[in-house]
Amino acid sequence: MRRLVLASASPRRRELLTQAGFTFAIHPAHIPEDPLPGEDPISYVIRLAREKAQAVFNHLQDRDAVILGADTTVTLDNHILGKPEDTADAARMLRLLSGRTHRVITGIAVVTAEAAEVAAEVTGVRFLALSDQEISAYIATGEPMDKAGAYAIQGRAARWIPRIEGCYFNVVGLPLSLVSTMLEFCNFPASAQT
Repeated sequence: MRRLVLASASPRRRELLTQAGFTFAIHPAHIPEDPLPGEDPISYVIRLAREKAQAVFNHLQDRDAVILGADTTVTLDNHILGKPEDTADAARMLRLLSGRTHRVITGIAVVTAEAAEVAAEVTGVRFLALSDQEISAYIATGEPMDKAGAYAIQGRAARWIPRIEGCYFNVVGLPLSLVSTMLEFCNFPASAQT
């Protein structure tokens, strides 16, 4: 029987997959996540999602495994805003996002013994204008430090987001509708879900 393996240690992705009713194992991938020279944001997240899923598939060597890889990034003016390196970098990112609409892109890869399927989901996110005091107070909570773009829509930053265009779950880190469709396409049986 096929078994689903999430190639990520993200607690948000784990919570979302559980919420959607999937039963799965967790086996994080450890690969370099630097963008290649000239790589656009969509190509970047799709490449990383596929590399993560493929690395876990190769490690497990289980022909019945369905490996789900994902990578999420924030982009503004086609520039990738990854996880902040420190508090100054987090402040820089939040100042860039302040009062503007940016894109959140998640690359998804499903790797099986038979095939590898990849896709991406894009969501537009509007931010209110933020004061330096609001930015400093938010950074002091520690919430921005392990998040692409230095914020969590499901956390304290929610109060600054009046509107999104697209999938909310994509901004959290895993577009559930896209993932479900891809798993069905790769013949992951509904009976394998709870």
